[in-house]
Amino acid sequence: MKTINKIVFTLMALFVINGCQEEIPELGTLYVPTNLAVTADISSDGSGLVSFQATASEALNYHFYFGNSDSEDPYVSSNGVAANTYKKTGVNQYLVKIVAFGEGGVSSSITEEIEVFVDFEVPSELIKSLTNNSSKKWYWKQDVSGHLGVGPQFDDAGGVVSDPTFYAAAPNEKEGLCLYEDVLTFTDNGDGTYGYTLENQGNTFFHADEIQDAIGEPGPGFDACYPYDTSGNKEVLFSPISSGVNPSTGVNMDFTNDGFMSYFLNSSSYEIMSITDAEMKVRVIQQRNGLAWYHIFTSIEPGSGPGPDPEFTNLIWQDEFDVDGAPTTANWNYDIGTGRNGWGNFESQYYTDRADNVVVADGVLKITAKKENYEGEEYTSARLKTEGKFDFTYGRVDVRAKLAAGGGTWPAIWTLGANFSTVGWPKCGEIDIMEYVGNNPGTVQSALHTPSSSGNTVNKASTSITEETTEFHVYSVIWSEGQISFLIDDERFYTYKPSVQDENTWPYTAPQFLILNVAMGGNLGGNIDPDFDTSVMEIDYVRVFQ
Repeated sequence: MKTINKIVFTLMALFVINGCQEEIPELGTLYVPTNLAVTADISSDGSGLVSFQATASEALNYHFYFGNSDSEDPYVSSNGVAANTYKKTGVNQYLVKIVAFGEGGVSSSITEEIEVFVDFEVPSELIKSLTNNSSKKWYWKQDVSGHLGVGPQFDDAGGVVSDPTFYAAAPNEKEGLCLYEDVLTFTDNGDGTYGYTLENQGNTFFHADEIQDAIGEPGPGFDACYPYDTSGNKEVLFSPISSGVNPSTGVNMDFTNDGFMSYFLNSSSYEIMSITDAEMKVRVIQQRNGLAWYHIFTSIEPGSGPGPDPEFTNLIWQDEFDVDGAPTTANWNYDIGTGRNGWGNFESQYYTDRADNVVVADGVLKITAKKENYEGEEYTSARLKTEGKFDFTYGRVDVRAKLAAGGGTWPAIWTLGANFSTVGWPKCGEIDIMEYVGNNPGTVQSALHTPSSSGNTVNKASTSITEETTEFHVYSVIWSEGQISFLIDDERFYTYKPSVQDENTWPYTAPQFLILNVAMGGNLGGNIDPDFDTSVMEIDYVRVFQ
């Protein structure tokens, strides 16, 4: 049960009249608010919440200055009730001023100090992504749809909305305006405090409804750029949230001294929806209308994104599958079993090396998933790997394949760090060249699993494909120093290039070995069609170039 600390301040009012003395008779009788008293209920649960109750004789309203910054606007209350959640962690003192106003603008005021305790530890992973534990620059991710957008805070059922449903900016839509010139810098000061600066090159992009109040002149009726001074360091205050878009992230950012994140909405409070080393998505509520605005930023400086991939043309390893029978033992060995001892993904098959599940015939490798009772499982399949026989660092892999079909199938072409047995997963790094889900035909995906993001990794992309189970396509990866690109039929559709490359984001400095398999069900395969009987992934060749 939380306790409440109560602080009561009382001050006899000072008589203050605005205006010339000769105008007083026109105002009638003026009663200065007297006996001004304020009760501050300070929550001791570490939330930073303080509830205020002000009372005074002859008071019409009360203006509260909570001491958040020197330039804060007052919170106006007609009944003397107000509340503020302080965000700075630890024990901090604030000067709180309450002004009681009576008829004709006469007022009395009180200023006192309160001490507030906020118990919140900012997740170290968030700080690492945001600041790189030193200083880090962010830019608009202008090449993606919805990098700027707006929608309601809540849906019809009262649930929190996570995407801009009213408007989402098209890629590069604001090109030529001042918005994309902004540079946002977050700094870890190393003492538990965090700084922020906004370099706007002299101009800020304003929401149309905020121009009058911010600039002091009527706007053109649409969003526009105006000269605006954003210089100076702001402090970043982090606080927990429990009902936001992403309660698992559960972190809100508040900027002191009216700081804001590039697009002026007259708000300094932003919910972190998601953050990685390369991308940050935030949500901010525009107080004027209650709408939720969404921003997506990237730590990759514009113009420094993925470049051309190197050409690897020297063929160093291949299997053309031109000899019928079992795959050659010079190239391949097998994982046998269910993988429940550490290398599976909750799949439903039992992997074997039987000819029923893996064979070379008619110039192709055939990996067959079957519905059958075997070793206590209802399905069988095969998983081949080059571990201990072949691995490589940097190069291009081409695999020409026709994919297995059917609900629940999960064919994959991928690589795994050769140091898997010593450092474990995901420290070893994983490169998913191609993953296909039979329950989602017409789409394939590629992904990276690293210490910074694994499992349901954010480092992935999918693309549309046709005739993937009836025709052959070439699935490729180009792995070079600094970036990894994925291609289908020699068309690049995704490149991974983290702006900060360390052991967490880039474990790809050590050799990787190849894996080919068809899983059934599991984390990605999903529900298996009860009518499923058998399905085959055919592979014409595997070639590695450096």
